[in-house]
Order: sequence, then C-alpha cells, then structure tokens
Amino acid sequence: MLTSKGYSKASASILILLFVAGLLVGGLLIFFVTYQQVSKLNGQVSNLQSQVSDLRGFQNATTQNITILQNGTSLAEIYNNVRASVVLVQGTTSDGGVQGSGFVYNFADRTLVLTNYHVVQGTTSLSVTFSDGHGYSATVLGTDPYSDLAVVSVSSDAPASEFKPLTIVSSSMLGVGEPVIAIGNPYGLVGSLTTGVVSATGRTITEDTAGGYAIANIIQTSTPINPGNSGGPLLNAVGNVVGITTAIVSDSQGLGFAIPSDTILREVSALTTTGSYHGHSYLGVTGTDMSYSLAKETGASVTYGWQIASVTRGGPSDGKLNVGDIIIAMNQHTIKNNDDLASYLEENTLPGDNLVLTVIRGNSQIPVTVTLGTRPAPAA
Repeated sequence: MLTSKGYSKASASILILLFVAGLLVGGLLIFFVTYQQVSKLNGQVSNLQSQVSDLRGFQNATTQNITILQNGTSLAEIYNNVRASVVLVQGTTSDGGVQGSGFVYNFADRTLVLTNYHVVQGTTSLSVTFSDGHGYSATVLGTDPYSDLAVVSVSSDAPASEFKPLTIVSSSMLGVGEPVIAIGNPYGLVGSLTTGVVSATGRTITEDTAGGYAIANIIQTSTPINPGNSGGPLLNAVGNVVGITTAIVSDSQGLGFAIPSDTILREVSALTTTGSYHGHSYLGVTGTDMSYSLAKETGASVTYGWQIASVTRGGPSDGKLNVGDIIIAMNQHTIKNNDDLASYLEENTLPGDNLVLTVIRGNSQIPVTVTLGTRPAPAA
C-alpha cells in the first residue's frame, strides 16, 4: 500500500517519463516535417536545373541558326536571288581578249551593267552574257580610271526580262568582321560564289590604269577573288551590293579588294550622263607615311602623318607646302598615313574646296590652307 509520500514520488516519475516521451515524439515530428521540406526543396532545385539546361540548349540552337542563316537568309537563297543579275563581260583588245564580271543596275529608269574600268579598257568590241547563256553586244557609256569603274549599256536586242537589277546600299556603315559574298566568273567559271568577311576598310591601292594615283577608301576582304571576278558584286549578308570586286595581291592568300558602294553611288550619275567623273580633288604633292624609324632618322617630333616628298610646280600646294612638311590633320581630322589622307580627300572634298591642313614644319605646328584642284587625266 502506497503512502502519500510514495504516491508523490510515483507521480513525479510518471510526469518525467511523459515529458521525455513528449520530447521524443516532438523531435520525431520536427524531423519528419523538416525531411519532407528538404525533399521538396531538393525536387524543386532539380526541376530548376533541368529547366536551365533546357534553356541553354535552346539558346545554343538559336545561335547556330543565326550563324547558318546569315540574318535569316541562307547563302543558297542569296545566290538564287542574285545569280541572274551577275553577267560575264568579254571584250576584244589589240592584245587579244579580256573577260571579267559585271552586274545589272537600274539608274533613273535606265538598265545598265556596272563593272571595272580595267575590264573594258582598250576594248574594240564588247559583249555581255547573262546567266541563261544569252549574249548581246554592249557599249561603254562612261569610265573612271581613278576609281576603276565603268558603266556599260547592253544593246536593245536584249529583252527586258534579262535584266534583274541589284540594290546598292551605302558602304559607310560596313564594319570589319561583317560577312560578305562575292559572285563572279573567276577563270571563266561562270556564276561562282565565295564568302568571307570585311578584313579592313579605308585602304588605298594603286593600279596601272589610275596613272599612279591611289584608289581610295577601298574595302579589304578575305573573300577569295581571282582573275575574272573583277567587276562582280560584293554583297552583304542579305544580298545587297556594298562594293565591286576589283583586285588581289599577287601571291597572297585571302586578301582581296573592292571599290566601295559609296563611290559607285557618288559617280554613277556622271558616268552615265557625261561619260566621265571629275570630282577627284587634287593636292599636287607626293609623300610617304611617317613611322618611328623615319621620325628618328629625320628628327621629326611625330611618328604618324604623311611627309611631303615633292610639290608639283604650279599645282594647288605650290608655295604653300614644302618638302619635309608632315600633314597630321585635314580640317581637324587626324591623318595617320596615306590611307587616311586619300580616303578623306575622296569622301569629303571636291575640286575648288578650301582645305585646312595641320602641318608639322620643323619644330612648329602650323595651319596651311590649300584650294584643291582637279586631278589631271592619267597618262595614256
């Protein structure tokens, strides 16, 4: 029989046991709830990882489509759209025959063929053959040796259905790295397509037909260009003309040049209506690019610019520029070399303009104003 004292001890023990049991049960419940929450969170993380992976895969696929389709237009589609607009230009000269490329263009509701001057130079007869194999006699309407451009008219025997003009767009926004396409007739292989990128802009090249003067603001491209490509279109990624392929560097790989479309657009009116273009300004000097070694050799204070080597007597710069002067700016536009100088003159000036030159003469920097002349005709 329990006494009141014994009963109190038993009650206390039972309460302790109940408390401990409560702790154990509570702990188990908390563990179970926590475990479920952790499991649920793990499941959500796995789902998110899967979604991210799917998104990455989708983005990669999208990038590949852009690369393959060139702004949504495939190369095959561009070729099919343009091929019939590119022609074979052939001529007879005293030395035999010449051939090159050209393309159809519509100017003032008149359908013409544009090509290089050196393709038609000295020809006594000329023909244009379209992609369907039909050929027709042609006549040179206008030429510019200084830009290596020519405009050709095809005889009236050619039906209107033969002419599929291309669109010429400004080359001013063309950037290094942009994809370009050339279509022409290299080595007589009619309708050949090659691709590459713009590898530089604002270059100058010298051709025999230009009488030793630089052809300015040239597009340099990695697009393969070969004999017979001359006069064909250089196209952007959507098939519009940004230049005319014109030259290669012999023994080079992946180095070709094209006349920019801005030059074409500037000259086509005069070439078509008057047969020539007289908008090339003339400074009347020769020179050489500055460099670190030349500056050190001559004691010059600058390592960039264009140093005057000769001044044409009676020319625009006679009495204003001296041999040894270094042109470092034109109308406050920095001139680093001959590419900069020739391109600035071609794009921004006309004969009769007053040009403010910044010149290093000895130890001084001075302004010199020259009234530009008209470039004389190249020697025959």
